[in-house]
Amino acid sequence: MREAPVGISWTTLFFGFIPALLRSDWVGAVIQLVIAFITFGLSGLIFMFLYNKMYLKRLLNEGFEVTGGTGDVDYIQQRLGLQLQRAVA
Repeated sequence: MREAPVGISWTTLFFGFIPALLRSDWVGAVIQLVIAFITFGLSGLIFMFLYNKMYLKRLLNEGFEVTGGTGDVDYIQQRLGLQLQRAVA
């Protein structure tokens, strides 16, 4: 079971690739680190909007399912433009 935040990633803005490392998202961390190196850290302004969606997509591709959320899952699904796989209760 993993928790996947949705929306703007303020931690990614302030701490760069470190939140990806703490989530054991090695691919996301390497991508952010390389692009941050190339752009002298300015990519953080872009990744703050993209990272949580990238992480959620990666979890869904690995077979994780949605069990619930703090908000309306249908609304989140619509805003992200993703079909969220829901766990059978």
